[in-house]
Amino acid sequence: MASQSKGPTHSSLSQKQIFLIPQDRLGVVIPFNESSIRRLKTIPGCRWESDMQCWSLPRSREAIERVLAVFRTDWRSLNHDVAEAFGFTKPTEVKRPQDSRPPSQASPTLRVLEQELRIRNYSPKTIRSYTSCVRSCEAFFIPRQLRDLSNEDIRRYILHQIEKENLSAGTINQSINALRFLYVEIVKRPMVLGDIHRPQKGKRLPVVLSLDEVKNIFDSLGNIKHRVMLMLTYSAGLRVSEVVHLRPEDIDSKRKLIHVHEGKGKKDRYTILSDSVLEGLRVYWKVHKPKKWLFEGQTEGEPYSIRSAQRVFECAAEKAGIGKDVSIHSLRHSFATHLLEQGTDIRFIQELLGHSSVKTTEIYTHVSRRHIASIRSPIDQIIHPRRTNTQDNGAHNTDEE
Repeated sequence: MASQSKGPTHSSLSQKQIFLIPQDRLGVVIPFNESSIRRLKTIPGCRWESDMQCWSLPRSREAIERVLAVFRTDWRSLNHDVAEAFGFTKPTEVKRPQDSRPPSQASPTLRVLEQELRIRNYSPKTIRSYTSCVRSCEAFFIPRQLRDLSNEDIRRYILHQIEKENLSAGTINQSINALRFLYVEIVKRPMVLGDIHRPQKGKRLPVVLSLDEVKNIFDSLGNIKHRVMLMLTYSAGLRVSEVVHLRPEDIDSKRKLIHVHEGKGKKDRYTILSDSVLEGLRVYWKVHKPKKWLFEGQTEGEPYSIRSAQRVFECAAEKAGIGKDVSIHSLRHSFATHLLEQGTDIRFIQELLGHSSVKTTEIYTHVSRRHIASIRSPIDQIIHPRRTNTQDNGAHNTDEE
């Protein structure tokens, strides 16, 4: 006798998947099998989500462990997002140097590099990035020591990254930055990389959502926490790392300001708090009563994870029918562009976004329709010359008045 609730059909049990979904739940996709579904239903809180075509469970470590036990597997079968969200350690493949010595023995310079970066208060993300870049360079030249490399050696390594590894311009520039720091600040060989030309980055414009698309994303969210989190991200032009690390005391309801602590580049700033979002925050506050963090994660005392916030946006955008290639960062791009289209001075937008240079903010002038929309294509003079002349005369008369 067939089960009444059927999940998506897959070919093998190895294709099961556990992922994060809105409403603070876990999504589970498994091959259709009566026995598997019967075992899954023994987990408390299990239910079928017809709109997402998956099973869902309470978002808790206990639920994950029950699922793993049901299918006789362990945490290593989890995808990275779930493993990271609940404190599991996901194994990664590490290419050992040819001499197979541990990194601590194979790279004494790396320890000095990391210590110097910490002393100078570089962010953990930058420290990981720089040490990773230098470690890759060291592995390329084993058994030679980094201190003994010439400028021509480094040039050959950068060329290898471009031609053989086909790395992006951003990754290669990061590698150059890390090596420059190593040689200039630690090895004390000034400007050893000075004549190495950086690969030029492609000038990609940000993807911007329309006002209606932003509204549709908000309307697709029934969970008050998720809705307010995305509304706050858009309304204040926040980065995802900034919104998940907000504390209740960072919301200044009297001055209508939000205090962002240690944003990108460890810079503090203030940005605006809208009346609409303040109303939503008050409703959210009554329901969730956050303590340490404005948006708290599953683990007590921990902030909502960045990946979970990204997943909330992805699900909301899909549900809202957004066909553009967007991410949660697109809300920040849209905030800046919409302000520019409203006539807000670009230097005010620069301050709200926390940009060091107005040149960074000027990218939004390329996607704003404020000035572009007022330009008429010359083809209209060919296809509809009378209509164009009438419009021009009307505009001229208006100017005279």
